[in-house]
Formats: sequence, structure tokens, C-alpha cells
Amino acid sequence: MKLFTLGYSPCPNDTFIFYALVHGKIDTGELNFKEVLLDVETLNQKSLNAELDLSKVSYHAFGHMRGKYRLLRAGGALGRGCGPLVVAKHDFTMEELRGKKIAIPGRLTTAFLLLQLYDPAFRRAGLKPAPTCGQTQGSAPTLDVCPLAPVFVEMPFHRIMDAVAAGEVDAGLIIHESRFTYPAYGLKQIIDLGEWWEKETDLPIPLGCIIAKKSIDDRLHEKINSLIRQSVEYAFSHRPETMKYIKLHSQELSDDVINQHINLYVNDFSLDIGAEGEKAVRELLSRAEDAGVPL
Repeated sequence: MKLFTLGYSPCPNDTFIFYALVHGKIDTGELNFKEVLLDVETLNQKSLNAELDLSKVSYHAFGHMRGKYRLLRAGGALGRGCGPLVVAKHDFTMEELRGKKIAIPGRLTTAFLLLQLYDPAFRRAGLKPAPTCGQTQGSAPTLDVCPLAPVFVEMPFHRIMDAVAAGEVDAGLIIHESRFTYPAYGLKQIIDLGEWWEKETDLPIPLGCIIAKKSIDDRLHEKINSLIRQSVEYAFSHRPETMKYIKLHSQELSDDVINQHINLYVNDFSLDIGAEGEKAVRELLSRAEDAGVPL
């Protein structure tokens, strides 16, 4: 028997996708999988350090890991109308957010990459403090705080809306089911970065992917990819059966929100990335490199 660590988030789309694989609903042969459920940015960081055999990561993070991991064709999150949003309590323009405090769900998330690609002003806050810049106050990890540059405060995605509503930050970059629930916090959408990406490129948004260590041989790589596809197919055909597992881990327990989440983030691209998905990934990473965003 071969045992692989498999990291994915507790969000409904991931627990939906991997339900059958980790619960013995499909025949995995000689392969066993140990689930590791963590926030996507924690998964990004663990994979950056090659701690997991297989993992869901942001496509932004994958740009940093191409020397250690290969992309699997199944299990990813790409699509249209599913991009990250910037939200706030007040009617800011994006230009007015330059120099303000913005909560982000992690520096390696695709959401943060899209924000940096949208406006060069948001690239001034790099991954290390600039020599002339000081550190921000408080215990929350931050990026660079040069004059005119925004202050980015990293926090788990499910904390961001509370932070914006409480005035801890001026705006928040939200992902996952937050897309459906932010109005309940009294927040307003400033921009849909996915909508911006689609207008710019006419391509789906490459949000998250499943990666496998390059040390896994080709035969097992193909077998694992096939099993993940089978797991997605099983979930589609046994949807009510997956709900108990999904609700065990979801931040949001409303059936309506959970189903909206799955409908938006699990689709044909989750079965196979396809030629259009490959093109979208190449475009995302190429634009990052052209913009000087470190990869």
C-alpha cells in the first residue's frame, strides 16, 4: 500500500470533490490518502516547503512551485463569474483604496495576484518591507507600508468580513463563500476582480489547482489524477450524500450558500482543465512575470 498526504481546504467545493476519494466510495487500489484540511494559504505555505505529497493550492502559489510539483488535470477550481471581490463599508473607488489598509487572504492566493495585476499601485506593497518603510502596528502580519502604497494585512479568509465590518481595515479581498454572504455584514462590492480578468482576457479565472510532487512516478501520477476525476464524478451523481461531510467542515452551514458555492466552483474544469484552462493558467503566470510580481 502507498500512502499519500492530500491537502485541501474545508470549503464546500473541496470537501465535495474529495468526499468519495477519502471515504472509500471509489476503488483506489493500492493507494491510500491521508486528508489534511487547512486554509488555502496555509496549504500554499506547506506546499512551498514541499511538506505535502498532493495538495490544493492557489494558481499563484503554483507559479512558485513548478520546480517541485506537477499540475494535475482534475480537481481544480477554474471558471467564470467566480472571482474574488474587494468589499468595504463605504463607497470607495479602487483609486481611493491606494494607501489604505486592506485585508487579504494570503500573499500567495490568486486573489492577491489579481489585485496586483489590476493596478500597479497595489504592487508597491511587496513581499518584503522596502528599505525606507517601517512596519505596521499590531500583531497581524503585514506587507510593505510605503507612502502611497496600501497596507496589506494577512488573515484567514473567514475573518476578513468581520474585520472590515468592525473597521479594523478599510477594505477586504474576499474569496470562497464570502462572495455570497458579504451583504449580511453591511459591506459593499467595490470591484469584482474575476469580472475584470474575464473582460481583459476572455478566459476563465484560474483560482486553485491540485498539485503532485514530481517525485511521484508517471504511472501513479496518472492513477491519482484518474481517481480525483472519479471522485468528482461520484460527488456529482451522489450530491445529497456528500452534505454531511461538507457541513462538518464548512464555515457556512446554510444549504443554499453551500450549494451556490459548489455550483460556482465545481464544474467541467474540475473534471479536466482542458485547453482553455491551460491557456488561462499560462496567461495568469505570464502576466505576473511581465508585471514583475515574484514567482
